[in-house]
Amino acid sequence: MGKSEIENTILLSPVEGDNLLSEFTEMATNFHGYPAPGVILGCYMVEMAKMCIPNDILYDAICETSWCLPDSVQMMTPCTIGNGWLKIINLGLYAVSLYDKFTGEGVRIFVDVSKIPAFDEISNWLLKLKAKSEQNSERLRHQIGDCHHLICSREAVTVGFEHLIKRSKGPISVCPLCREAYPLKHGEICRQCQGDSPYLSRETRKSELVRSPVLDSVKTEEAVGQKILHDMTQIIPGESKGAAFRRGQTITVGDICRLQKMGRNRLYTDQSSIDSGKWVHEDQAAEAFASAMTGDGARVGGTPREGKVNIVASQNGLLLVDSQRLRNFNLIPGVMAAARKNFTTIKKDKVIAGTRAIPLYLPKDIFNAAMAILDKKPLFRVQAFKPAKIGILITGTEVFKGLVKDKFEAILTGKVIKYGCSLVKTIIVPDDPGAIAQAVGQLIEAESDIIITTAGLSVDPEDLTLKGLLDAGATDLLHGAAVLPGAMTLIGNIGNVRLMGVPACALFHKTTSFDLLFPRVLADIKITRGDLAELSNGGLCLECQTCSFPKCPFGK
Repeated sequence: MGKSEIENTILLSPVEGDNLLSEFTEMATNFHGYPAPGVILGCYMVEMAKMCIPNDILYDAICETSWCLPDSVQMMTPCTIGNGWLKIINLGLYAVSLYDKFTGEGVRIFVDVSKIPAFDEISNWLLKLKAKSEQNSERLRHQIGDCHHLICSREAVTVGFEHLIKRSKGPISVCPLCREAYPLKHGEICRQCQGDSPYLSRETRKSELVRSPVLDSVKTEEAVGQKILHDMTQIIPGESKGAAFRRGQTITVGDICRLQKMGRNRLYTDQSSIDSGKWVHEDQAAEAFASAMTGDGARVGGTPREGKVNIVASQNGLLLVDSQRLRNFNLIPGVMAAARKNFTTIKKDKVIAGTRAIPLYLPKDIFNAAMAILDKKPLFRVQAFKPAKIGILITGTEVFKGLVKDKFEAILTGKVIKYGCSLVKTIIVPDDPGAIAQAVGQLIEAESDIIITTAGLSVDPEDLTLKGLLDAGATDLLHGAAVLPGAMTLIGNIGNVRLMGVPACALFHKTTSFDLLFPRVLADIKITRGDLAELSNGGLCLECQTCSFPKCPFGK
């Protein structure tokens, strides 16, 4: 159905029929619970939309509000929420569209605010000019019945392709935590277990405390010759914390006094009666978790200590964390994993994460639920930096003419060589788009992997760097980041060469957005507008007199 067909149909003639208002009022009462004016008006709006749709068209519907109007559509058409033919896109607008479910072409009927001032009760109701108790409901319903076609307007619309796709649940899985079926596209565990449940409490989930097996303890002085069931930590305030006794260690007479000084008057010793088919010891759980979590560029950092296993970097690089799946793992009671911040620069052999079970013995079904989240791929990996050849393009007529001495080259060189990069060429050009574009070409010919431009990215008339880069063929440009200092930063590409624009604030501030983004570029990570927006939380530098970056909250 083309737009022209809609345009040639009846233009909002009144919906005619004997006793229609009474019929719509009764339908609204039966379906909605009471004769809501919004439902009654919606019935008229749907009928006006149907008058604009040829009879041989199979149509779907879109409601732009979740109030009342969806009920009208479900009463007056075959389109319902349940069958998926009615979509509610809550824009807060009182409008309904019917459209060809194959082409997306249709008609939109909406309440036109410019037309309602002549109808006092409708105005009072729609714009909430009077309290509901002060409105004349009977008169309002009659105004709607008499004037529905005078207060609405219509327009031809084409619905986006994404709304034409037949909805599908996709593959179904059983949540490893609650054991209920759910669409797998929601994640490794169902949305209820991700924390989206509307219920404050449920009879079947009265507590999230993890059950434990019944363990026999013995008096410390009677434990001589027996093996300890778990590492026992000794803390000397301000001095040390560590495992004074290790799992499997045989207790001797000489250990009794030391254990009692640690406050250990009863001990868990080797429990041969524990059913390994039902329970998983904390050490076994931690080893399994760590092994499944560890990806490229990382390794498991040894055997469990005090129930915990660390994961360490096996190379220098950028830490990449699957944050959503890490969160899902930690939503399972009885397990935990903590990591350094995503996109942190990491040195070889440094700890990036740690994991453990919370109880001494973890129920096997809880263990399996946690492992199901880790089955697909690791949570942590360290992506190696690629030592790059850097080309620096310094813009500024004042620098080009020698009126101001350049300081950018030294600043940027100091930053990039820390990552093993080499400087292949530096070019200084005036604030001229042609000169900037030409210099970019020269830096590319010098085989630069990354071109860093300086200044000229703000709002002054002479800030022409962006135009020069566009003239040079720059694509995928992102200008502006939610970071201070460094809001005017620039990210993009010129062919296979990565492009970074550093604002002039880097001449004053030791740490800027460049320091947050350059490691990602070196690790060949694509940077999106969403990535730049996420920097906002933690993107405000405190501008400390003594900069301790990256050991500070900036960018975290």
